[in-house]
Amino acid sequence: MHGLFNRSIQNFVCDTYGSAVWEASARHANLDFIEFEAMLEYDDAITPAILDAVSKTVERPRVDVMEDIGTYLVSHPRFEGTRRLLRFGGVNFEDFLHSLDDLADRARLALSDLHLPRIELRDHVDGHFSLICEAPVAGYGHVMMGVLRVMADDYGALALLEHTGGGQGVETVSITLVKTDFSEGRRFDLGARAS
Repeated sequence: MHGLFNRSIQNFVCDTYGSAVWEASARHANLDFIEFEAMLEYDDAITPAILDAVSKTVERPRVDVMEDIGTYLVSHPRFEGTRRLLRFGGVNFEDFLHSLDDLADRARLALSDLHLPRIELRDHVDGHFSLICEAPVAGYGHVMMGVLRVMADDYGALALLEHTGGGQGVETVSITLVKTDFSEGRRFDLGARAS
């Protein structure tokens, strides 16, 4: 597993719960180190072990922790670049949903060796969609639910999301787009501003 995924989990725990909770989680996962290096590759078994350890340490179900990680990845100021990358997906939330099929390719523009799990949007009738997620780690669909919740708010859309299960390395998120212009949404400029 690419170190960026594990480092993101570490950053989430440290920023949300503090470094003591992260260190306790690393101990529960039997890691012989505390810090993940974002550009290294790690054994695939480490990621679910650390997710289980975090879940145990913070006493929350793993799927809730994973959804919170998805929320964190696009709402925390540290990840403003991720949010900006996603916002280039369209002028409204429905356009954004249709752009998700290309997300892995867009991510590789930023990091050529980063391989995101495949996702496929299926368009049903009257604002109903299914997001089919390859899940190299059980619960990955919940990470995508966190991302989608933030992005719906970002666009000012009202959307209902439900993880409808999965199996054999695939999970499905059901999306009902109730209203595309429910609220004003968050400001987005094409050009980044200098601080």
